[in-house]
Amino acid sequence: MSESFTSRVDRLTALADQGRVGRLRRGIEKEGLRVDSEGRIAATPHPAALGSKLTHPHITTDYSEALLEYITPVTCRPGDAMDFLADLHRFSYRHLNDELIWPASMPARLAGNDSVPIADYGRSNVGTMKTVYRKGLDLRYGRIMQSIAGVHYNVSLPDELWQLLRELEGDDDTPLPDYRSARYFGLIRNFRRHSWLLLYLFGASPALDSSFLPHGRVPEKLQWHGDDTLVSRHATSLRMSDLGYQNKVQEQLKICFNSLSNYVNTLRHAIATPWQDYKKRGVREGGAWRQLNANILQIENEYYSDIRPKRVARHDETPSQALEARGVEYIEVRCLDLNPFLPLGVDEPQIRFIDTFLMWCLLSESPWIPDDECDRLDDNRRLVVERGRDPALRLLQDGRHRSIADWGGEIVAEMKAVAALLDRLEEGEPHGEALAALSPLLDDPALTPSARLLARLEATGESFVEAMMGLAREQAQAFRDTPMDASREALFDDLVATSLAQQKDIEARDTEDFDAFLERYFERAREVRAITPLQTGETP
Repeated sequence: MSESFTSRVDRLTALADQGRVGRLRRGIEKEGLRVDSEGRIAATPHPAALGSKLTHPHITTDYSEALLEYITPVTCRPGDAMDFLADLHRFSYRHLNDELIWPASMPARLAGNDSVPIADYGRSNVGTMKTVYRKGLDLRYGRIMQSIAGVHYNVSLPDELWQLLRELEGDDDTPLPDYRSARYFGLIRNFRRHSWLLLYLFGASPALDSSFLPHGRVPEKLQWHGDDTLVSRHATSLRMSDLGYQNKVQEQLKICFNSLSNYVNTLRHAIATPWQDYKKRGVREGGAWRQLNANILQIENEYYSDIRPKRVARHDETPSQALEARGVEYIEVRCLDLNPFLPLGVDEPQIRFIDTFLMWCLLSESPWIPDDECDRLDDNRRLVVERGRDPALRLLQDGRHRSIADWGGEIVAEMKAVAALLDRLEEGEPHGEALAALSPLLDDPALTPSARLLARLEATGESFVEAMMGLAREQAQAFRDTPMDASREALFDDLVATSLAQQKDIEARDTEDFDAFLERYFERAREVRAITPLQTGETP
């Protein structure tokens, strides 16, 4: 534990006792496939009773028409986000008839690539662009990979905390947006160094239905469990392995988040650089769009990563331009599996643990990541994803080989001081309790969600689909039996009607030709917004 880390925590703790440290703000994005009563991915359209997936602020879809995505408002209290997320599930179950929300990250029973329906966002230009983008993902990676679900966790620190940190470090001359961006990138670098801890603790996808694999090819890392389930005995998260959201073309980008300018310029380069294989597949065929372009990335959202710096973009901006213009606003954690044993896929102790972990990443020293370290971080991540519960596994830290229990225990020990700091703002000690509840998983891998899932399959003899359908039915019944707050139900009813009207209005006003719309979009995307050296985190 470095002196600077200890000093930061101690000084912030004193300020928290004075009421000068504000609360973290967070929002949750939770995905879940709709499935039929037999555990097959739903072929039905997104229910109209849930509103327009183009314009509804809280209920939409991700890649597939069948892949629900729930988005909570930004809240200062984790419990408020969880309550809102639960009500979104309750409201949905009022309108899903006999369909269920699949509780796992790895998908339900599939029947080939075409069984995963691409989301249709209507005939407006923005809706058409979203659909064509998804067609491009199908062309490049296939639809099956896009049927995987997860939890995205968005977190921002209050302005008063950034101001206090800047004052404590004697950096008053740096404009607050520039300081904030540089420090967010420091947080992200430490997250990259240690995200394996979250993959170990919260990975919950060690099994899959055999229909997920194209042409029946079974990798050596998987073993059969029954006739139609494949498992990996020591894996934590097949979702985050090379079976899931991975792409070899994107690996060449080598984004290790050393600076805002490096991040933005690398993405801009990828969006502007043609890729021969994508070019061969064609952008249009017979006048119909197959992908938005033939470049390494069609748009910035195509870049896969465990974590992203974010800024809410205005209507005339791309995400990178928003970052350039006004700096980092929040971060998005993207490596979290759905825990099938939890009705919402996540719970409050997990959120409290992640908040503590992110603050530890922020307050710890975070030097830039050279290329060789970047490769080692990827190796550690891969090892935990594929073999995280293997007692013989060792990770590499500064030339030393360490067990997860040893290294993870050291991190959690340091996090206790951060938990105590965050608990100064709370009733009781919810962050300290979260660490106490989850730290035993480091010494006993059998307690992890991934191990619990395999243990259920082995004890019951169920297939993956049978086990998940059992959990889905239990969770659905609980949501259907639980009343919603009347005012929130009325709000959701209003949002359905409003969102449908908004989509119709957008389509009625949208007279521009789609080709011209797309050309204008990418012309704007090529514009470089002014960015000062200090916004990159570099020395001027």
